[in-house]
Amino acid sequence: MLRFKSLGSGSTGNATLVEASGIRSTRLLVDCGLGIKQLSSRLAEATSLEAASIDAMFITHEHSDHIGCARQLAQRYRIPVWMSRGTYEALGSPDFDGLLHIAADGQSIDLGELQVTPFTVPHDAREPLQLSCTDGSAKLGVLTDLGHATAHVLTHLEGCHALLLECNHDTDLLAKSNYPAFLKKRVGGPYGHLSNAAAAEISTALAHAGLKHVVAAHLSAQNNSPQLALEALLDSLAPVWGSPELSVAHPTEGSHWIQVNA
Repeated sequence: MLRFKSLGSGSTGNATLVEASGIRSTRLLVDCGLGIKQLSSRLAEATSLEAASIDAMFITHEHSDHIGCARQLAQRYRIPVWMSRGTYEALGSPDFDGLLHIAADGQSIDLGELQVTPFTVPHDAREPLQLSCTDGSAKLGVLTDLGHATAHVLTHLEGCHALLLECNHDTDLLAKSNYPAFLKKRVGGPYGHLSNAAAAEISTALAHAGLKHVVAAHLSAQNNSPQLALEALLDSLAPVWGSPELSVAHPTEGSHWIQVNA
């Protein structure tokens, strides 16, 4: 059985728990952009789990809202950590006390009941990676923090049964915001963040009868709203037979547990 839960998604911090259950359970924390007390509290409140129950961590890139307490958490509970070499070097090549594993585009990682495959995305970071995750049957795609979807990205996410998909901003709200011009250009550029419209195009490209869940993630507090994000996704997926369930990951409360079925 494959399931996932966002523990928080947005500029205040990102973390997603992915769990595959078979003979035993394997739990992967994707990003760790929270303080260690905050992360432990959210795990306990929302999942009745302790940080020590995490089997592995994957860090998508070096930005502070994704790296957070990763090194501290890893060393405290002896949790292996995967990230790209570019991410590691962008962090200043810190000592992970033997817990670091270097991830690379297209090279699958076997975590027992869970297998993950990282892939490169266009984002303004050193060597950012996003993920597909599978228990051998169902497939989850994690896609946030990118400016646009390349053919390479879409290929890696083909056949997903659930998507955690960035819907960062509404284009009109971003244009009218009080952000300085350089920041508007960065956020809305090809190496920035996905707009609602871009996310809708991606969901349409990846839609198939087996796609059951799409969770809008990494929404901007200033330049988006859950309603706008859901409307964009709903419009894009409305023609699809068996349209997936749509929801939004809250900045601090995350999402409920979502079971991913093939």
